[in-house]
Amino acid sequence: MTSQAAEGPETVAASRRSKITPEREQEFFDAVLDQVRECGYDALTMEGVAASTRCSKSTLYRQWKTKPQFVAAALRANHCPKFIGIDTGSLAGDLRAVARTAGERSDEDTRLMQALGQSVMQDEELKRALRDALVEPELDALRAMIGRAVERGEITADHPVLEFVPAQLLGVLRVRPILEGRPADAEYLLRYVEVALLPALGLADPP
Repeated sequence: MTSQAAEGPETVAASRRSKITPEREQEFFDAVLDQVRECGYDALTMEGVAASTRCSKSTLYRQWKTKPQFVAAALRANHCPKFIGIDTGSLAGDLRAVARTAGERSDEDTRLMQALGQSVMQDEELKRALRDALVEPELDALRAMIGRAVERGEITADHPVLEFVPAQLLGVLRVRPILEGRPADAEYLLRYVEVALLPALGLADPP
């Protein structure tokens, strides 16, 4: 039995990855996501990423066997939850802060979601990675905000609108570019929170 076989596939894979520094790996991840946003997932190629990062495509294939694996790894490595840590002391304040924070990166995130498009539905690993990176952390943070508001007595746990808060906030981020051809920036999201979401929750400021 060879030493490679004795070590097992996981050890061998780790050994291969160790040849690339974390900084270099991040260059690859940044390049692949940039190209997805600019060209779309279907047009992305390992050869194109190799050319833009001045490496051989065999280097990329050694680390990530397929394009979906590469993109999934990049999504997970670049995830940056936006809503975690928001706690203003009130649900209305939290939702306004969410609007401002989401608006800062809405164009970048929306382009990525649109570029992945149908491919996400066709590849389970890609779908999980997208949820891990861009969806679940934000859902968890929104649920935590709602939970704190219920504990403070600002709103009842059975308020019918609470169930739809994540869908309303995350949905408007995705829909405005389709309806109006413009990103849901901070100004737009703040107006949405003020005139639609807070009144529905019974948290609007009195006139």
